[in-house]
Amino acid sequence: MSCAEKKLVWSFIQKLLMMNYRAKYNNVKDTNEQHHMQQRDIESSEDKSDNLKEMSLSNKGTSHSERIHPMDIQMAVFHCADGFLKQLMVTKLSHCQYALPLLVPDPFTRQIEFPLWTFGQINKSWKMRNNSNETISQTQPIYKAETPMVFFFRFGSVSSSKSQLMNSLINEKHNTFFHRNCPGSSSTRVLMDGVVEIAWFCPSGTYDDKFTDCVAFCNLHGDAGDHEKQLQILTEMASVNVVLLPELHRNDRHAAKIQSLFRNRKPLICLLTEDESTVTEMNNGKLKIGLKYRSQADVSEELRRAINECLSESSFTFRLEDVSRHSDIRVDEEDDDDCRRGRAAAQQMMSLLEKKDLTEIKESFLPHQGKLWHQWSQKNKELHRPRAYETETDISRKHIELKKIREQQHISKISEFMKFFIKEMNSEAANKVYFFKWLRILLDERRSADLSALHHKWSAVVKSKENHDESEQLIAEQTELEKISEELQAATFGVEHIMREIGQIYESCSSVKKNKKDLQFPFSSLSSLAAEMMISGFPLELMDGDAAHVPLIWISAVLDELIQKLGDQRVFVLSVLGIQSSGKSTMLNAMFRLQFAVSAGRTTRGAFMQLVRVSDEMKTQMNFDYILVVNNEGLRALEHAGKSIRDHDNELATFVVGLANLTLINIFGENPSEMQDILQIVVQAFMRMKKVRLNPSCVFVHQNISEKNVTAGEKNMEGRRRLQETLNEMTKLAAKEEVYDAGCFSDVIRFDVQNDVKYFAQLWEGSPPMAPPNPNYCENIQELKKSILSHAAKSHGMTLKGLKDRTKYLWEALLNEKFVFTFRNSLEISAYRKLETEYSKWTWSLRSAMMETKNKLYNKIENEASYEETDVRRELKMTSEDVKKSMSELFEKDKDKVLLIHLKPSFDIKIKELQGNIVRETKKKLNEKYCHGATSAAIFGKNICQKLKEPIEQSVYKKTARDLAAEMRTECASLNGNRSNLEKHILETLAEEEDLEKYIDYFNNPRDHFKSFIRDEVSIYITDQFSVSVLPKMKENIELLQQKIMKAAHESTEHVQVNSGDVGLWLKSFSQQLSDELIFSEKDLSGVKHDDADVDFKFLEDVIRKELSAITSDISNTHTYNTKLDVKFRPDELLIDHLCQCCWVQCPFCGATCTNTRENHDGDHSVPFHRLIGINGNRCFLSQNFCVDICTNLVASDKDFLTLGGLFPYKEYRKAGGVYAKWSITPDCFELPYWKWFVCRFQKDLGNHYKKKCVGNGEIPDQWKKLRKQDAIESLDKYFKKM
Repeated sequence: MSCAEKKLVWSFIQKLLMMNYRAKYNNVKDTNEQHHMQQRDIESSEDKSDNLKEMSLSNKGTSHSERIHPMDIQMAVFHCADGFLKQLMVTKLSHCQYALPLLVPDPFTRQIEFPLWTFGQINKSWKMRNNSNETISQTQPIYKAETPMVFFFRFGSVSSSKSQLMNSLINEKHNTFFHRNCPGSSSTRVLMDGVVEIAWFCPSGTYDDKFTDCVAFCNLHGDAGDHEKQLQILTEMASVNVVLLPELHRNDRHAAKIQSLFRNRKPLICLLTEDESTVTEMNNGKLKIGLKYRSQADVSEELRRAINECLSESSFTFRLEDVSRHSDIRVDEEDDDDCRRGRAAAQQMMSLLEKKDLTEIKESFLPHQGKLWHQWSQKNKELHRPRAYETETDISRKHIELKKIREQQHISKISEFMKFFIKEMNSEAANKVYFFKWLRILLDERRSADLSALHHKWSAVVKSKENHDESEQLIAEQTELEKISEELQAATFGVEHIMREIGQIYESCSSVKKNKKDLQFPFSSLSSLAAEMMISGFPLELMDGDAAHVPLIWISAVLDELIQKLGDQRVFVLSVLGIQSSGKSTMLNAMFRLQFAVSAGRTTRGAFMQLVRVSDEMKTQMNFDYILVVNNEGLRALEHAGKSIRDHDNELATFVVGLANLTLINIFGENPSEMQDILQIVVQAFMRMKKVRLNPSCVFVHQNISEKNVTAGEKNMEGRRRLQETLNEMTKLAAKEEVYDAGCFSDVIRFDVQNDVKYFAQLWEGSPPMAPPNPNYCENIQELKKSILSHAAKSHGMTLKGLKDRTKYLWEALLNEKFVFTFRNSLEISAYRKLETEYSKWTWSLRSAMMETKNKLYNKIENEASYEETDVRRELKMTSEDVKKSMSELFEKDKDKVLLIHLKPSFDIKIKELQGNIVRETKKKLNEKYCHGATSAAIFGKNICQKLKEPIEQSVYKKTARDLAAEMRTECASLNGNRSNLEKHILETLAEEEDLEKYIDYFNNPRDHFKSFIRDEVSIYITDQFSVSVLPKMKENIELLQQKIMKAAHESTEHVQVNSGDVGLWLKSFSQQLSDELIFSEKDLSGVKHDDADVDFKFLEDVIRKELSAITSDISNTHTYNTKLDVKFRPDELLIDHLCQCCWVQCPFCGATCTNTRENHDGDHSVPFHRLIGINGNRCFLSQNFCVDICTNLVASDKDFLTLGGLFPYKEYRKAGGVYAKWSITPDCFELPYWKWFVCRFQKDLGNHYKKKCVGNGEIPDQWKKLRKQDAIESLDKYFKKM
């Protein structure tokens, strides 16, 4: 295939998948451009006056016969496609109101294929009038629909276009059947002969419908005499046969076949291209119509009347799937084993639904997502929004109720229907994708039938209600309408409900921490199943539209599985907001070829997410691997009428805007003033994002704009101006509600009214149901897609892990009434924890580097060698550069960089201050030593090795201490993280020891308690690991030092021999080479120098080597190195310096210690989890009872607290000023069971200690008393795992 041909093929596929019916006209532009180029070449090179020559040459351009026929492109793609692409192609052809391949000969074997599978996703809707002149609506899967069928075919070569004539019957404004006079057509085609195409006329229920019922039209391409099998099948199945031929002649080679048609009792219409007559009835009621010299309009009208007359007399009906009953043809879904098995499994599953009442299906087959899940959702919202003066007992009761609901969910039986689905989807068979597709098809089919019947029933009751005045009858009919409404709700039963059930099965198992008895697979496999489906391109429900709740446990598990399968990929999140049924799903499906439900009765409920993989080519321009599209139910949804619709819309808008990097605001129509309340909700959502330091983008899309206004520049400018004004007005209104200083929309979000507002043509080119999509709409889609990708190219998106965290924080914040406060704190605390963890690593790197430097320089000073202060900074520079690089990467590339960037200046200062402090402390200590070394005198020993023993011992001990500190930072669980991790281990130890006095010490003197704990941990580690870690490190350091000493001795000997030196020169060289390693100088060896003037230096080396072995053996065998080492060099002190130079301010309510790693830090104090305020000795308000309230619950409640400055509500605790104003306490329903267990375990002791009683408001909830110590410790593990 040439490059040009490949380009044609891909252009066809891309346009078709975007529902652009101009996909078949691809050849036109290329050919015309080539022709015009040749014309220009001729004009530039020839004499323009030579018209005859010019005409002759101009004909040498691309000839009509050399073009690739558009239908050959379509059929080539069809033949090369797999089953799924074929189905997608046929579905899109149907959307474009094109005829579809019904019988397709194989281009090589000529075997005829009936691609039944490809029709599976096509539904057709139409309206008819009954005998009472009432309009009746129908929606049916087209392969099941039973309709009349008119079959068109020709014998021989005819001058008139059969396909063009058929188009005039179906839709004269659209080329349903591609014909010889279509743009881009050519006289040669290689893949269409013998192909039968089918299309349907669907009436709209108006009086000008050409046919009053849905009618199928089949078209056999090529000479019917050459395709006998197709002719036989279709003439047998047709309601009316229509044949084109030049004239009726007995000597014609097709005469026998024509005679057979005449003898058949089915209606036959003969169209004679060489006959001039009008409609004429022949023998046996057959009709003929002449075409010669007649206008197509006249012929079309006569033919329409004739067909209608024949249909009224014909009893034959056609059903697409019945074609498969004919022998000698290949049926795709029967020949494909995977497709056949998938269908059989789906049918078996659907058989379980037979004879079940609509209203009972969900309750019977999907019990986990029904009342129990709705109750849990409601209770969870109540838990996050406590009422005035709720006690901890009330809150505890809610927790118990939530747990009981989960337990009830867990004991609910999994239906056979769901067991079958889980088994099929967990199989390794390749047919499971077919199974899932078939299940969707069959469920949609059932839904269509149910909805159609219910709508008819609804209409009948409404009509009856209008005709009755009696009150009793009206009440009965109103009751009937409410019943039908329930049935309509029950009829919306699709794959999304099955996946929702799986999600709730998972959540119930996860909550009670065990598998269900009737679940054949580990419940953890369910999230893997959902992740696989997302990777395969299926949408997953993000927010349950019925319960109006996000199943966080389930969504988090699925995203974890995605990370497991794909890696922590970067995604660009695109969401859409707009009113219900405004075309959001249609737009997204067309843009990204997605699968959001758009058929009748399938408005989106809740929110769904779908992954779109970015091509390798696009990845070079983008900073992410996938686009995650979030589609959601429309604002102003009728389903929520009567409820708090504005609250619901606010919640939904905030959620989808908060998740997204870019949100499309879909406005239906031209007048934004009609959307004022919706725009205020949208503006408010963006304002909330601004307040929490998230900066998403937005693009406004005006859909359903008249054609002239889409292209009218002045009109668009006016529309943009009005939109800008409306947005500015809405910003002012939203700013009042949100208490935010903003005067215009651009104060809230970066927005370019010229580039970020798009105008869309009307979706349909004409009136449905026969109108194709408007090609201009498809081009608008393409322009919008380019704009989205332009925004995306400037964004870093977020990682899947970041998406998981953001989903959690967003939803939990929305559950609280104070969204901005809660979400901002959650985001900032999460980002800050990450930053603190990195900061801990950076500071350790700097401290470690400086300890090495300090030791080297200290040795020099002790050896009376000079050092420059610049040496300190120079030695630290390399590590400092590494830290700086690591910091830059975090602040510039991290997913939370927007949240972190405002912290960068303070952390830059922290690092600089730390470096300055380290350098200053080091200089100070070195200078103190330097002065001390200058005035002190060393005691000389009898020999060099004895003099070396103590310096060697100190050097080894210091190096081992540093190595041990570094090792414990990695290997010791309590010391290998940040301060919060250390606190977790302290709490575990306190729980194990169950000593209240130690707890009180921890409460009152946290810094000293931490230091004591670190010392104990180091002591235990050294004792336990002495033989396996400490001793080997000492031996390794001794060996390294021995090698350096012997190297110094050898090089000193060589130096003396080269320079004919004496002992003095040897000692000077020897001591200088060791000055970095040991506190040792030439002065220490002065006694040796005087006693031995003439030394055999080679012998001296041997003596040193022998004596060193004895000395170092003594050092490595001692257990007392930690006591001999100066305190400031010990590993515990090194770790205390690292972990305890931080903030120790305690919460004014509960006494929890701020976890900021810097003393006197900027910003608020905060702590990951708070405690019961009674632990700090606080009592209940206006009583002497022990207080069991928790800070994070109190700040969400309506309770008050008393200070010397007066009475203040907990919700506004900062107004109390002083230390209260400097704390950030986020409302949070997550309660650490640890402190509940603690209060229960030490209830009596605490009462005695604080002289308080646990009664009245201070009564301990019964549920707390069930907690075991193990539960308390495990809760620490669970919580700190999230940090």
